[in-house]
Amino acid sequence: MSLTVGIDSGSTATKGVLLEGSTLLRRFLCPTPFRPALAIEQAWHELSDDLAERPFLTLTGYGRQLVDFADKQVTEISCHGLGARLLMADTRTVIDIGGQDSKVIQLDEDGNLTDFLMNDKCAAGTGRFLDVISRTLGASAEQLDALVAGVEPHAITSMCTVFAESEVISLRSAGVAPEAILAGVINAMARRSANFISRLTSQGPVLFTGGVSHCQAFTRMLSSHLGADVNTHPDAQFAGAIGAALIGQRQRGR
Repeated sequence: MSLTVGIDSGSTATKGVLLEGSTLLRRFLCPTPFRPALAIEQAWHELSDDLAERPFLTLTGYGRQLVDFADKQVTEISCHGLGARLLMADTRTVIDIGGQDSKVIQLDEDGNLTDFLMNDKCAAGTGRFLDVISRTLGASAEQLDALVAGVEPHAITSMCTVFAESEVISLRSAGVAPEAILAGVINAMARRSANFISRLTSQGPVLFTGGVSHCQAFTRMLSSHLGADVNTHPDAQFAGAIGAALIGQRQRGR
């Protein structure tokens, strides 16, 4: 069975997988550097190193046109639904929140794309927003679940990155606990994401992908605001890369 590589060159993270059938043999993940092509090249070398034959390479994401050695280039929307279905076979709605954009993708019973929405004009409600606010409070994204466990969220009124940062600083100066501020920010993000998602008629089951899906507190709050179960997967951040590799399989006539 042919090996394929999918690389998702995102705005903040570069993801890649080596796929054989439906099995992920290798994974690659790194922050996207100032020159995204360097991360794509690194991903390709690490995923294809020491193989008996050259895998078929499909690129997706913002940086997909920055190198000339790919066999195929595809849009993110084309990939995320396919990747989500491999991770959770009955997925009908994909919610993807990455570094600087968010997407909602609807699939039919056979996994075909039927509708989607994408917001890439505003950083509010994305991983970038969460990272900025976390750093303002001296925390990292990896610490969020531990910090906000069992904490009552403080109300956050602004969802503009600039104004929210100022509001957070003012709240901290007023003596509001940083854990309550962080919980409030996550809750406000989840509420905003739920409002965005509700612009499409949501169908279950729902799979949450992208880097923000690693935050369990966000997943819980998003589920609460949607009034529906929201599923995640340990490889959810790789959904775009997985979908790209699956498209490569189809291209090879698997």
